[in-house]
Amino acid sequence: MSMNIKVGNAPVSWGVMEVAGWGEQIPFSKVLDEIAAAGYAGTELGPFGYLPTDSKDLSAVLSARGLQLVASFVPIPLAHLDRHEAAYQEAINVAQLLSQTGARLIVLADEMSEARMAVSGRVDDSRDGMSASQWAGAAQILERITKACSELGVAAAFHHHSGTFVETPKEIARLCESTDADLLGLCLDTGHYFFGGGDPVDAVRLYGTRIRHLHLKDVQLPILEGARRDGVGFLEAVRRGVFCELGEGVINLKQVIQDLSAVGYSDWAIVEQDVDTRSSDVKPFESARRSREYLRDVIGI
Repeated sequence: MSMNIKVGNAPVSWGVMEVAGWGEQIPFSKVLDEIAAAGYAGTELGPFGYLPTDSKDLSAVLSARGLQLVASFVPIPLAHLDRHEAAYQEAINVAQLLSQTGARLIVLADEMSEARMAVSGRVDDSRDGMSASQWAGAAQILERITKACSELGVAAAFHHHSGTFVETPKEIARLCESTDADLLGLCLDTGHYFFGGGDPVDAVRLYGTRIRHLHLKDVQLPILEGARRDGVGFLEAVRRGVFCELGEGVINLKQVIQDLSAVGYSDWAIVEQDVDTRSSDVKPFESARRSREYLRDVIGI
């Protein structure tokens, strides 16, 4: 079985997140230098406006470091119909930049919300979810965005995400049932799938070739269990270090990669270790390098 999976990293591993006031912003030039130096071939865009938004400038800073732009993560307020129009425009802006810079994938997700972040990791599907009409609206805006992206030559994948309305295995199944598999693939995030109560090995079996993008995270189970026990939210779990270097946690990454390769997956695996860089024991470059070595030495990619 040949494993042609390409490996990238993303600004989130340096604490750069779509969360107002989260951590300190490390200059993008340093982040890109370190992604390349740690042995990665590509990066995601990070929050829009973090990297240059002019395609020529963006191509220049990436090619100077031998990096490829792989994708961009775009949160959409699925449960809020009144904000869908603005979200559509935002997604198309990002898709145009991706298209001009040679990236072929947009990663859509629901936006994080206070209510869902508060219960993430211990969601009650019957109590904490979207209504039927919100689900219908979500399917509609996703269809509209994915069709427009497709016309720009940009494929779309949906990223289930802790602290959003699409977190649990049941919610992910519902999202996949209510959208067109040709237009919208799945971005499997091993850490978020586990955080939301599932095993990512099962996700590969369930979704197979619908998985068009891969985010690799590992999870420290004692920290996740502690966060659930203490009733803390998603961001506090991240601050406590729930996401760790690859191979240091409980996720069977080797099985995930082998099973994906077996169904023909040969796209990117993006290593992401959500961290808060204000914590003195967070060392993004060293962690990124060790995760890259783990993938090379233990998994063979």
